[in-house]
Amino acid sequence: MNNNSRRSFLGKFSVSVLSALGIANSNFAKTIINNANNNDMPTILNIKPMGFTWECIDPFIFCAHHEDYFPAGNAEMGPTTNLDGRHLGDDFIIKDGFRMYHGKKVPGFPGHPHRGFETVTIVRKGTVDHSDSLGASGRYGDGDVQWMTAGKGVQHSEMFPLIHQNKENTLELFQIWLNLPKQNKMVEPHFKMMWGSQMPKHNYTDSNGKTSYVEVIAGSYAKHNAPAPPPNSWAASAANEVLILNIKMEANASIALPKASEGVNRTIYFYEGTQLKIEDGIVNHYQQAQVKADVEITLQNGNDAASILILQGKPISEPVMQYGPFVMNTKEEINQAFEDYHATQFGGWPWSRYDNVHPREAGRFAKHADGRMEKGV
Repeated sequence: MNNNSRRSFLGKFSVSVLSALGIANSNFAKTIINNANNNDMPTILNIKPMGFTWECIDPFIFCAHHEDYFPAGNAEMGPTTNLDGRHLGDDFIIKDGFRMYHGKKVPGFPGHPHRGFETVTIVRKGTVDHSDSLGASGRYGDGDVQWMTAGKGVQHSEMFPLIHQNKENTLELFQIWLNLPKQNKMVEPHFKMMWGSQMPKHNYTDSNGKTSYVEVIAGSYAKHNAPAPPPNSWAASAANEVLILNIKMEANASIALPKASEGVNRTIYFYEGTQLKIEDGIVNHYQQAQVKADVEITLQNGNDAASILILQGKPISEPVMQYGPFVMNTKEEINQAFEDYHATQFGGWPWSRYDNVHPREAGRFAKHADGRMEKGV
């Protein structure tokens, strides 16, 4: 008997026994019956296709999967290929294997504002150059994670310099938007670097000798704890059970996800592979599945290697009003965000260009707003 059938049988059996005993209306019985009904729910709550951006559930707002096969870089760290025929400045259609996004010379996202939420940028391949209105900057990539709390407002640019002049510059990254509760939407902006060597990465072998490789980006998995997020993040409190995992599975491997508390949201994004079995349900390539979080579930991979991103967290359960780069609770707060940005530019732009990139030879680094310097490790 599988887990879903077992839970359903036990739930229905409990209800039958309580009714036979004539205590089905007692408080004790109602608790048992409610739990039984909850256990009757399927493990997979829904399955949806994924596009360039992936649908998210509270406390997450947005997730984008960038995968671009950039050519060798020119002297300005832009593509060596001809850019004719592109809608430069707003180029989101893949041509010749890549997009320029809002970049005109270097691909990426020139200076733009944010308020009221956090960005978590997970770079699997390639390079990102960060510059912001507080004077902070950095270069990170190839396994690094940047976690930025926009708070009351910051401008930043995220450019993808093509460092290599003698080979292709493949880029793969996830950018996740994590909401902030009302009490923290106007905190001071802050960013934290989590260098690749600091991220917990572990192999887990199942009973058939198949391996799954798990990277813990936020939260805890199998007693392995991710680096602490910024202090005002919803993820900063363990009580909110925020979990971000990136999992690579061998063909036919299986791995368990431990149960979280009732009411926690959990979504599985199946972005590489052919077929993934989640208890009794099947998820196909480039589909996402919202699943119950308050039961342990087993992921069983199909006949091809697979990659999975998991986002989990206790919902903030507050009104969400989003307009472009601003995420607040009310329309009035959105209007105020626009007024504040037009009046202050969230600190202005201290760089000579909005698509600022760092010297080719700079290496991985982070310069914080207080002048503190870090080297990538």
